[in-house]
This record gives sequence, structure tokens and C-alpha cells, in this order.
Amino acid sequence: MDASLVSQVRRFNRTVTQRAGALDDEFLARGRPLGQARLLWEIGADGTDVRTLRARLDLDSGYLSRLLRALEADGLVVVDGSGQDRRVRTARLTHGGLAERAELDRRADEAAASILRPLSESQRDRLARAMAEVERLLAASAVKVAVRHPADPAARTCLRAYVQELGRRFDTGFDPARSLPAADQDLSPPAGLFLVATLHSEAVGCGGLKFHGDAPAELKRMWIAPAMRGLGLGRRLLTELEAQAAAHGVTVLRLETNGTLTEAISLYRASGYREVAAFSDEPYAHHWFEKILDQNPA
Repeated sequence: MDASLVSQVRRFNRTVTQRAGALDDEFLARGRPLGQARLLWEIGADGTDVRTLRARLDLDSGYLSRLLRALEADGLVVVDGSGQDRRVRTARLTHGGLAERAELDRRADEAAASILRPLSESQRDRLARAMAEVERLLAASAVKVAVRHPADPAARTCLRAYVQELGRRFDTGFDPARSLPAADQDLSPPAGLFLVATLHSEAVGCGGLKFHGDAPAELKRMWIAPAMRGLGLGRRLLTELEAQAAAHGVTVLRLETNGTLTEAISLYRASGYREVAAFSDEPYAHHWFEKILDQNPA
């Protein structure tokens, strides 16, 4: 890793924590630290499942429990069972909690305005654009990619979104029953594997491999959530799939795709895939690609 890049990130972190008030014991002068104030905002007006809060904020369960207990002690939050399953706990704001959240919102708006106020109009636009880009790149850096069973809930979420999107984009719609099979058993060891990308436990991308012994393996079910596109996640997922394939002794990786998926086609070509003659009778395919994998990647 380039030491100058690491140094720049650390300088940025120091500037942001100081300017955002994260170093103060009492965030926005409301008598509580930043962690408690952020939790009030995340719980929201309608309440939020405690497990969702933990995943969304990437918090240790013990630390989250301490934050919630402190807010309960101040009369701002109640935590109770949700519905018939008493194991599912939901955090809800009391009337006092709603009032405190509204006041924090007001003060946070003023704090943000105080950052923008000394700047010229062009500087404000530059700062807002830069912040938006940093936000998206930080989100990209927080994505985790792991092997999951295709029946895993996160995998199912991706596969449903994949089918729905192809149904919208293909001229003739998309019926998985007409497509060449990529069933759970095809994308599970030893026949294959399935990768899922998650951001704060929310599924944002997927891709699978079908192994065929000494024959070329197939890349299947590649999908990236629309909100995550343009951040390099597709290339990252493709690279990880190639690494997994190579680790399983695959030397040639193949895929077919529809002509409407122009961004996917561009990704494959830029990643070293070359277009070849049709090697399958996939009814939805217009293009067939192949890549010889590096067995000793750097």
C-alpha cells in the first residue's frame, strides 16, 4: 500500500473528526457523545430493529446495548419485543426522544451551514461534490465479498433482483425456466460456488461459478445493485470470481450475455475477455466471451 495514500486518509480523518465535533464529549452541546446522538437519528420516527441498527452501523452488540441502555436511562428510547417473535427487539423513540432528535437535526443543520458559510458559492459546490464522491467511495470500501450458499437470504435477495432487472431490460422479458440452468446445486460446492457482496449486511451484488471438471468453467448470475454501480464493485466481484476459479484449477472461464447489458459487456472486454463463437444454446444470449486465467496471479 502506498504510504502517501495512507497518510492522506489519516489526515482527512483527523480533519473530519475535529470539524464534525466527534472529539467533543457533548456532541452539538446536547450532553451526550456522538455515538448516542447518531443512534437517536438512526432509530428514526418509526423505530428500528436492533439487529438492523447493529448491521447498519457496524457496531459490536455489547457496545450497541450500552448505548441503548444509556438512552433508555435518559427516557429517550424504549426497547421491546416486536410482534409474535419476542427475540426480535425493536428500539423506539419516546416523545422525549423524538423531541431530542428534532433538536439534534436543527443543530446539525446549523453546524453544516457553519462549514459552508465562510466559503464562496463555487467552493461550496466543490465541497458538496467532493463529499458526495467520498461518501460513495467509502461505501465501496465497506463492501464485503464472501462465499454464500445460493439459498442464503442475502443470496436470494440478489437472485430475485437479478431476475427482475433482466425481466425489465430484455426486449422479450426474462424467464429463468427458459434460460440454461443455474440452480442452487449448480452454484454450490463441489459443482460450483456463489459470491455475495454486502454493505452493512445489505446484499448489493452477486456472481456464481459452474465448474465442469477439466472443461472451461462458466460465470453465472452476475448482478450489482444500481446504487452501487460506477464504484468498481463489478470489477472487484469479477476479479474475486476469477481468483476463486483459478484456486479450483480452472484455466478457462466462459460467459454469455445479452446485448442490452452494455455496461456488463464493456466490463468483460476491459477485463480481458475476448468474444468467441457461441458455445451454448442460451436463448437470451447475443454474445459469448472467454478468458484464459492466470494461474499465478500477483
